[in-house]
Amino acid sequence: MTTPTPTSATQLTPRTGDLKIPSSTLTLTAALLGFALITLDASVVNVALPSIRTALGGGMSGLQWVVDAYTLSFAALMLSTGAFADRAGASRAYAIGITVFTLASAACGLAPNLPALIGARVLQGVAAAVVLPASLSLVRQAYAEPAKRARAVATWAAGGSVAVALGPVAGGALTTVWDWRGIFFINLPLGATALILLLRAPRSERRPAPLDLPGQLTAVIALTAVTFAVIERGGTGLAAALVAILAGAAFIRIELRQSHPVVPLTLFRSRTVSVAVATGAACSVAFFGLTFVFALFFQQVQGRSALYAGLMFLPMTGLIPVTNIVAGKLTARYGARLPMSVGQVLAALGALVLLYVDASTPPLLVAVLLVPMALGCALTVPPLTAVMMDAVAAERAGLAAGVLNSARQVAGGLGIAVFGALVSDGFTAGLRESLAISAALFAVTAFLSFRLSGRSANWA
Repeated sequence: MTTPTPTSATQLTPRTGDLKIPSSTLTLTAALLGFALITLDASVVNVALPSIRTALGGGMSGLQWVVDAYTLSFAALMLSTGAFADRAGASRAYAIGITVFTLASAACGLAPNLPALIGARVLQGVAAAVVLPASLSLVRQAYAEPAKRARAVATWAAGGSVAVALGPVAGGALTTVWDWRGIFFINLPLGATALILLLRAPRSERRPAPLDLPGQLTAVIALTAVTFAVIERGGTGLAAALVAILAGAAFIRIELRQSHPVVPLTLFRSRTVSVAVATGAACSVAFFGLTFVFALFFQQVQGRSALYAGLMFLPMTGLIPVTNIVAGKLTARYGARLPMSVGQVLAALGALVLLYVDASTPPLLVAVLLVPMALGCALTVPPLTAVMMDAVAAERAGLAAGVLNSARQVAGGLGIAVFGALVSDGFTAGLRESLAISAALFAVTAFLSFRLSGRSANWA
């Protein structure tokens, strides 16, 4: 994909009254809207889960699959969709992704039973995996000047942070005033708006990009099988675990032999890359896993409404965008190691404080106690991303970012699977086990982060 000339990036649209809007602004708006949509759908469902179970039936495993069907298909296919966006052209890939995502959202809202909903969620995740890299490519091609492009990318990223913050609240509000189906139907006008805005975007050029289909296929099989093993357990879970082991072994063998592997295993020869991926995974396990569990806790254990439960997440999610900005400034001034280590220690302490929560704890107090863990994650992610990008060659930065984001999404899905399985055997005991696991993961990755050398961590 080539960067458009300044002329194409500043082409004007027809008048709207006396206002002329540059096509670059409309392209950014379209890309931001799509990115916000797919980010929102990763969290908006959590608060609606009890209502979904009431309407469609199913136990804890069914609720886990409603979330993980989206998360895992999104994560696994993100490894290849960047190459697909290059081959198809960013604008075409984005149009395809948004169209499929919007249609899949309609299928979710119309789902007559739980299997149909889970199937539609898989399709949503596939489409989201296409939208993410294509939306960022659209932003990059719309702005020729580096300074303007940097501001546009920052705006695009902020849209995702805002969507994370609004997800639980939007889910609770839509479920309360409409129905759980409303969290999916709301995507229809938003998706249509993104497509209309896209009409003003310059067409993207196609360029050849290698696809590792055998590696992608074995990765999907391995990730799905390991998640199935955790959620379902029992005899079928053991069979799924065996499939996961075989598929994982096949994946490693394929990747070692591929000239253009979907996950270059040589990346992990770098200790910095390994620590960054492990740290990102720990944050995702805790954040997404505990958000899932506490969404159920507020409603099923404390008997609160979906809207009330959504509002209880607002203190923690609302501070995430601000903390991300602070983390970026701290990284620029002190290097990555300090905010990474401090963030993980804060997150570990936050998880330990939550061990004292039970059914009698006032919901507002629980909402406050969730803040340290979330802020610790928000303080950790920007520097770990920076340190990973600094640890790889410039021509491999996009690929490394895809590996990091996929690992984080997969870890979030597994966190939901594991924590959901724990609370299904007894909610309070399972909640405390989930918190203990989270704190232990943060302790390990904080130690590893602190031991990164100043040079490899961009600290000196």
